[in-house]
Amino acid sequence: MTQVVARYRLLSAGLVGALTLAVAAAECELTVMTYNLRYASETPPNAWSQRRPLMKACIEAAQPDLIGTQEGLYHQLKDLAADLPGYDWIGLGRDGGSRGEFMAIFYRRARFEPLEFDHFWLSDTPEVIASSTWGNTNRRMVTWVRFRDRDSGAEFYFWNTHLDHALQGAREKAAQLIRQRVGALKTRLPVLLVGDFNAVAGANPVYDLLVRDGGFQDTWTLARERRNADYNTFNGFAPPRREGQRIDWILVRGEVEVAWSEIVTFARDGQFPSDHFPVVTRLRLRTPAP
Repeated sequence: MTQVVARYRLLSAGLVGALTLAVAAAECELTVMTYNLRYASETPPNAWSQRRPLMKACIEAAQPDLIGTQEGLYHQLKDLAADLPGYDWIGLGRDGGSRGEFMAIFYRRARFEPLEFDHFWLSDTPEVIASSTWGNTNRRMVTWVRFRDRDSGAEFYFWNTHLDHALQGAREKAAQLIRQRVGALKTRLPVLLVGDFNAVAGANPVYDLLVRDGGFQDTWTLARERRNADYNTFNGFAPPRREGQRIDWILVRGEVEVAWSEIVTFARDGQFPSDHFPVVTRLRLRTPAP
């Protein structure tokens, strides 16, 4: 009888240990996109009405699970949501409410559950809506969401931003603030940080602040395969240039494997969906318990 009880205890301990490991860690595979949409205007030849069907086709071809968008206006984002019925989105205009450009995050509705989200501004007063204190004339912000993957149970953070196009000092202060805010999460969960950083990866102090010193990894350099590796991610509605100037990034903190990354040079009859190319990556996150 003593031996039976001992065996039962050992089996129970083993099952508990296995269950603990299962709860403690989960893996999820994601296709992630960052895409500066170029704000909607009706000025030809790149009016939103002309670009909209191309953007739908581009995103559908890439099949991302999550999209960090930049520059979208409220009516433009509603159009995009109507064109992509499998997705929901979270965002706030940088001037407050529905005003100004959004850092909207699109996600597959059936797969992901948003557990919490928030926004802050890239300034000395980040909780003040539309604040700008570093000399930049355009307001800059971050939108972030903590997601749960219904397929695997994995949880992770997804942060989306757009740094200033004109002032290097404002970009560097923004990178420092983002680092501080991510650090303040005090989480073991993975953090994806995507956006238009208006800084060439590997050739700007902003990259150093976030990647070399900030604890993030660049999924582009981690990728086993890099597609269209030498293309600039900003195209200006002109034929793509092969100068290796990558200003749109997908960064990550945490355990990750990256299968591939791609600069998607989608166009149709000489028309581009945006003045940026989207960057897409396929990765596997290992997520510990929160």
